[in-house]
Amino acid sequence: MAFCIQLQTHLNFLFPLLDNCDLHFKVSRDRYSGYPLTIEGFAYLWAGARATHGVTQGRVCYEMKINEEIPVKHLPSTEPDPHVVRIGWSLNHSSTQLGEEPFSFGYGGTGKKSVDCKFADFGEKFGESDVIGCYVDFENGDEVEMGYTKNGVQLGVAFRTTKEALAGRALFPHVLVKNCAVEFNFGQKGEPYFPPQEGYTFIHNLDLKDKIRGTKGPASKSECEILMMVGLPACGKTTWAVKHAKENPEKKYNILGTNAIMDKMKVMGLRRQRNYAGRWDVLIQQATMCLNRLIEIAARKRRNYILDQTNVYGSARRRKMRPFEGFQRKAIVIFPTDEDFKERTLKQTNEQGKDVPDHAVLEMKANFTLPKPCEYLEEVTFIEVQQDEAEKLLKQYNEEGRKAGPPPEKRFDNRQSSFRGRGSGNFQRYDNRDSYRGGFQNRSGDGGSGYRGGEK
Repeated sequence: MAFCIQLQTHLNFLFPLLDNCDLHFKVSRDRYSGYPLTIEGFAYLWAGARATHGVTQGRVCYEMKINEEIPVKHLPSTEPDPHVVRIGWSLNHSSTQLGEEPFSFGYGGTGKKSVDCKFADFGEKFGESDVIGCYVDFENGDEVEMGYTKNGVQLGVAFRTTKEALAGRALFPHVLVKNCAVEFNFGQKGEPYFPPQEGYTFIHNLDLKDKIRGTKGPASKSECEILMMVGLPACGKTTWAVKHAKENPEKKYNILGTNAIMDKMKVMGLRRQRNYAGRWDVLIQQATMCLNRLIEIAARKRRNYILDQTNVYGSARRRKMRPFEGFQRKAIVIFPTDEDFKERTLKQTNEQGKDVPDHAVLEMKANFTLPKPCEYLEEVTFIEVQQDEAEKLLKQYNEEGRKAGPPPEKRFDNRQSSFRGRGSGNFQRYDNRDSYRGGFQNRSGDGGSGYRGGEK
């Protein structure tokens, strides 16, 4: 019995910890603090992390302190709010973008609160050295209230939801940062930064039975899965990837693609296309460099991934999959009918503009090969048009691309380019034949360890 009591006490000391985080969020060894990568284009990105344990009852709190606003002098002076933290609560299967989907509740340093991408004024601004207290109250009838303090001063209730709406799902401590280093007090500190509000208990001090464990990551590399999307631009890869990730929340897929990067560059919940004052092609280049670095980091972390790029070149597929040796490596081929492909291309152009020039698509068509099971791909799955029909259509595409000939400028062969120079560079957004060349200096050297153990 004494051993059981001692073990329970020890487990209470361990939990909760920072756990489920973006690849570019670096969690400290004690797992109570962290910071994002800030080099190059990473300074545009939000980086989020969620605690291992959440709650469904009681009156519970925790504290977060902004230890440092990390210098990012390489950002243009026009960048809005280069240092921001958003803090609050979310569900186990919510994305790391706190405050941008249902049941994801965040209060930000700009003096705004948000849930489901709906922003409203709340409290006051906060920044470096400030301590924000986060409170959730399940003991208010059917209502669940979430409030905040700043440096010990009450700011009031920011969010209300109902137990019926939560349907028994736990709320987890969650932080989203932009170029800031943060530290948490879940109650593990000897003394809090500020005394908690009366009647509230730090989440660390709850009995383990009153804390809900979030989804654990894969225990070994052999349990990890990487799905490599294969298909021409605008064929439906991202749509499939997002849908598949949503339909399999227990897998907690990390989508690796430029679209996913751009989603982490949002300003007030809006994509940059709608409110970016600088050169769009330069931002795309920055996003591509971030993606290259994240793929490097990903191969060292025990997680599930979807690689959302065109991957139409056999040599690119081989190079990208080799670092993931030991993972379950699968190719997902998105091959619509030619009629559907043209329709989707037109729709994307009308909605988002033309990211990939026509001659780049033609070069891809000329060189497109279909993946087959091999030493670096255990499985190949065709979505929509199946393999036999896809091979017939592919011959048409190969011929169409070859008849068009090489593109006018530089024959559009960027094999030695890693976005070090100028130029549009948009083509590499989609195929990235030189995905990982070139090293990047960064604040910590490694990126965040999402699930603990992923560093091994």
